[in-house]
Amino acid sequence: MRKKLTAAIISAMLVLSMAACGSSKSEETDNNKQSSGKVSTTAVAGVMTEDSESASDTEDKEAGSTEATKSDGSEATTEDGSENSSSTEAVTTSVSSYEKGLLDASELFSERDLTQTADTSEAKQLTLSDGQDVNITEAGVYVISGTASEATITVDAADDAKVQIVLDGVTITNKDFPCIYVKSADKVFVTTVGDNSLTVSGSFTADGDTKTDAVIFSKDDITLNGTGTLTITSSDNGISGKDDVKVTGGTITISAEDAAIEANDSIRIADGTITVTASNDALHAENDDDDTVGYIYIGGGTLKLTAADDGIHGTSIVQIDGGTIDITASECIEGTYIQINDGTINIAASDDGVNAAKKSTAYTPTIEVNGGYITVNMGQGDTDGFDANGNLYINGGTVDVTAQSPFDYDGTAEYNGGTIIVNGEETNEITNQFMGGPGGGQGRPGGDFGNGQFPGGGRPDGSDFSGNGNFQGGQMPDNFDPNNLPEGFNPNNIPGGETTEK
Repeated sequence: MRKKLTAAIISAMLVLSMAACGSSKSEETDNNKQSSGKVSTTAVAGVMTEDSESASDTEDKEAGSTEATKSDGSEATTEDGSENSSSTEAVTTSVSSYEKGLLDASELFSERDLTQTADTSEAKQLTLSDGQDVNITEAGVYVISGTASEATITVDAADDAKVQIVLDGVTITNKDFPCIYVKSADKVFVTTVGDNSLTVSGSFTADGDTKTDAVIFSKDDITLNGTGTLTITSSDNGISGKDDVKVTGGTITISAEDAAIEANDSIRIADGTITVTASNDALHAENDDDDTVGYIYIGGGTLKLTAADDGIHGTSIVQIDGGTIDITASECIEGTYIQINDGTINIAASDDGVNAAKKSTAYTPTIEVNGGYITVNMGQGDTDGFDANGNLYINGGTVDVTAQSPFDYDGTAEYNGGTIIVNGEETNEITNQFMGGPGGGQGRPGGDFGNGQFPGGGRPDGSDFSGNGNFQGGQMPDNFDPNNLPEGFNPNNIPGGETTEK
C-alpha cells in the first residue's frame, strides 16, 4: 500500500511539473525571428517548439486583464463568474517559402498565426444573448459560445493589444451590422472550434464615418484560424480588413453579394479549406492610397472560388506557392506581377484565365510560372488563357490550356522549361495572340504579322515596333482607324508596305 501511495505521489508531482513547464512555454508565442526556409511549429503536450525560426511580428501573449463587458455595462464572464482553467494541446500548421519567390512566406506568418488552438488556461468564457453586444477592451483570450440575434462582438482595445476570440459553437444573425467588429487593436485572432455561423441579411449601417460593410469588419490586422468551421452569409462583403487578412486554418464557407474576402494591404493564406460564392470578387486586395501593396499570397490550403468578376485580384503581386485551387470566374487570377511556383490550379474563365495588367506602379505586368500544374479552360470568344500586358515567362511546371487564344503578351515571352499543352497537344512554343481574336502571333488571316507585330514595325496607334517592313514613310495611312478596319483589309496591300514571311 505504501509503495502504491509513493508511486501516486511521484506521478502527481511529475504531472504538476510538466503542467508548469507547459504553461511557461505556451506563453512564448510569435517571436520576431527570420527564416529563409520552412516555417513550422510542433505541439508536444501543450508546449510549442520551433523546428526553424519563425517570423514576422512580435506577438508574445500579453499578461494582464482579460476583462470584457456586455453592452449593458456588466462584466462578461462565465455563468458562475469564474475563469476557465482548461488548456488545449496546440495544433499547428506550416508553410514553406519558395527560394526565388517575390514574397518570403517566413516573413508573412507568425507562430501564433499558424497555431490552430488557443491557450485557454486564462481565458474568459462568454455566452451570447439576443440584443446584447460583447465589448472587448483588453488584450487576452475570449471563448465565446451561444446563439444570438442583433449582437456584435466588438473589439476596442489599445493599439498594442492582441486579442484572441475563440468561436465555440457560435451563431449570430444580424440585420444591418457586423457580427464581429474590430475598431482598435494591434491584432485580432478569430479561432474556430466546432461549428459556427455568422449572418448579416440587410443593408449595413455605418458607424459614424466608418462604412461597416462586412460580416467580419476589421480596421486592424486579423487572422482566421482554428480546427472548426465558420459559415459566413452576407448581403455585402464577407470579411473586410483595412490592413492584413490572414487565413491559416479551419473550414470557411462564404456566400457574399459583393466580395468574399477583401483587404487593403494583403490577403495571406497558409492553409485551410475555403469555399466562396461571390457576386463580385472572391479574393480582392487593393489599397486606394498605395498601389505598391494590395498583394495576395497563397502557400497552401484547399480553395474553391466561384465569382461573378475576379476569382483572385491583387493590385501588386499575386504569388501562389502551393495548395489546391479551383476557380470559376470571369477573370480567374488578376494582378500586376503574377508568380506561380507550385500548387494545383484549375481555372474556368469567361474572359481571361490569368491576366497581368498595369495596376501597380511598382512592377511591370508579368506572368511567371516556375512550377505547379495549371489547367485553364476558356470560354468562347475573345478570351485569353494567359494575358500579359507585359512579359510572360514559363520556367517550369505544367501549363495545360484549352482556348482559341492560349497566350497573349505585349512584351517578352520566354519558354525556359516545364511542359506546355495547348488544346491537348504538347508544344514548345508560346504563340502570341495579337489584338484579340483567332490567329495568334504566328500568322493572322491576311498576312504574317511576325510574332504578334503589326506590319512595318508599327503599332496600330503609329508608335514604333522593332519589326520588319515599313509603312510608307514610317507613318500610318491618312484616316487609318485600327478599330474600324474595312472588310477584306489586307496589310500586304498597304502602299509601300511589306510583311516578313517566316
